[in-house]
Amino acid sequence: MQNQKLIRPVNKTIAMALLIAAAGVVMQIIAGAPYPPVPPVFFILLVPAALIAFSRWQWAPVVPLLAGLFLTRGLFTSGAYKRLLQASNWGDSMGLWIQSVAVLLAIILSMQSIMRQFKKYKNV
Repeated sequence: MQNQKLIRPVNKTIAMALLIAAAGVVMQIIAGAPYPPVPPVFFILLVPAALIAFSRWQWAPVVPLLAGLFLTRGLFTSGAYKRLLQASNWGDSMGLWIQSVAVLLAIILSMQSIMRQFKKYKNV
């Protein structure tokens, strides 16, 4: 029991941010945003959240970082960023804001966690 590593608080926060981002997607779907029946964004958000929440792998924050960067790039390359300021559908806009801010938080916290790992190995 003593050998078991506890999940670091930053990893819990990253997982929660990814779950909140998934809730933002649900809000967009309810508001009528065009999503496929099974949106791939759920896998892009929930698989890294599960990995970082349940894995004891010290480099697990790399996966949410990559997922967050992928989603942020997709937001701008697909033109979905225009929906952030769309006044005609507030539910869709708010859901996208929630998703975007939560993904940005996950990116920042993942980078912080990765930098701590580098510092830890640099000092060893």
